[in-house]
Amino acid sequence: MRRVIVWRHGETEHNAGGIFQGHLDTELSEHGVRQAREASAVLAELGVGRLVASDLRRAAQTAGALADLTGLEVEPDERLREIHVGRWEGLTRAEVKARYPETQAALQRGEDVLRGETGERMADVAERTRRAFDDVTAQLPEHGVAVLASHGVASRALVSAVVGLDLRECAQALVGLRNCHWAELVEHPSGWRLETWNAGVGGPARTGAGRLTAP
Repeated sequence: MRRVIVWRHGETEHNAGGIFQGHLDTELSEHGVRQAREASAVLAELGVGRLVASDLRRAAQTAGALADLTGLEVEPDERLREIHVGRWEGLTRAEVKARYPETQAALQRGEDVLRGETGERMADVAERTRRAFDDVTAQLPEHGVAVLASHGVASRALVSAVVGLDLRECAQALVGLRNCHWAELVEHPSGWRLETWNAGVGGPARTGAGRLTAP
């Protein structure tokens, strides 16, 4: 069986402050750096043969911690970037709620609307991240393991696309990946399946509550 680990980056100061990042190119906080190192020690034991990361620094830095242990090269791929949140970038959740009440209400109803007027929809993110996944798996050998270092919303969109979950159903069923936690996709004869969700250091795989942070 082939495996793909979809890994969310470590914590940033924006994550900790509840600030929307989207395509803002933020770096890991000191805590995020520690998270990346601790998670890398676990992932390095999986026999990873390929390491691909969003080109945004917080994901690239996270992947770099695993590269240091495995000797793998970090391959940048902008298709693994976080959802583009347009004019929400740099705003807190409270500010977005106050300034864009209609959009927030639509999201609460499960509608897939543009984020921040000029950003993306979840469907857009699912499409581009799935293309990145397909390119990686097209070259992944039998029993091969690849790690894709990405972001919270982008990771959920990717997983939903790969296993064939409706985006709305996926949002209802799966809480957001916590910082530096990951999902594990395993290939079966019938297709790719989600084997673990929100796995990480310090606890078992989770499908329940996890701390949600701004994308």
